[in-house]
Amino acid sequence: MSQYMVEFDLPAVMDEGFTNRIPAQRLKVEELMEKGSLLSYSLSVDRQKLWCIFKADSELEVMESISEFPLIKFMTPMITELMFHNMVAARIPLFSLN
Repeated sequence: MSQYMVEFDLPAVMDEGFTNRIPAQRLKVEELMEKGSLLSYSLSVDRQKLWCIFKADSELEVMESISEFPLIKFMTPMITELMFHNMVAARIPLFSLN
């Protein structure tokens, strides 16, 4: 299993067709994160770039995943296979059984 970064260029003007799909996009992102195939999802402050890190067996698998994004017709993706991707793990408190 490999990791891939997908960098999306977003439209300069986000019309109603775009904004109406944002809730469905958020649901798809949550679904992919729960499955473990989408590791991170980041948007630039100017809303012109979006970055995703996927865990997948191939670039084709990543392409299939992003094709399900409700906003895909508004975005131009560039996929890059990564050597590694480090990130801080969420801190989950340990519970004592005593």
